[in-house]
Amino acid sequence: MGVFAIGDIHGCPATLNALLGRLALTMEDELVFIGDYVDRGPSSKAVIDKLLELEGASETMEGPRCTFLRGNHDQMMLDYVDFPGDPDIYELWTINGGLATLNSYVSDGRLVLPDTHIDFLRRTQLAHESEDFVFVHAGLDPSKTIADNLDPVDPQVALWTRAHLKAKLKKWEKPVVCGHTPQREPKNDPKLINIDTGAVYDHIPGLGVLTAVKLPEREFIQVKYEG
Repeated sequence: MGVFAIGDIHGCPATLNALLGRLALTMEDELVFIGDYVDRGPSSKAVIDKLLELEGASETMEGPRCTFLRGNHDQMMLDYVDFPGDPDIYELWTINGGLATLNSYVSDGRLVLPDTHIDFLRRTQLAHESEDFVFVHAGLDPSKTIADNLDPVDPQVALWTRAHLKAKLKKWEKPVVCGHTPQREPKNDPKLINIDTGAVYDHIPGLGVLTAVKLPEREFIQVKYEG
């Protein structure tokens, strides 16, 4: 039995499938996805199709339990849907890889964003706390305790912050597992585990790797970019 947290996928379905194949999952395991399912990669649509498949298997007890967190890119996609025609929202998303996401939803010259996919993104959580760890996309405020960070969760912090990466002291009572900021190697500090190893950035030396961490062992499983 283990908890496997999976880093930023960014529209790379073949890479995700390769990593899942390496995990040898059982019904007793749990998957925690750190967010940023969409943008930049070849098919955000196929990634969400796969996550919906995993969610369905989890709900029918035919697969491991799944928790899906929200990333800032997932939020930008929701903002695009919720505020159609807003030029600032469109520009922010498209300069951050949103055009690749939109292109993955074009069929026969028509853009179709399925309700099931949007509803899935709306169900994602800003944070998830277990007995021994806290999971969040970007990170938490290092000047606050875990309890204060989570009551309530500040979306701007959970989705965007990088303040914890430079903080020497953290008031956290337990380790935080996050992604959001690509690293050439996973960060494995006593109070911080960062598993974003830039899966979609295969053109940048040292990146182009999708990482999972098995907890509580802190065992890292990685695959190189496959698309």
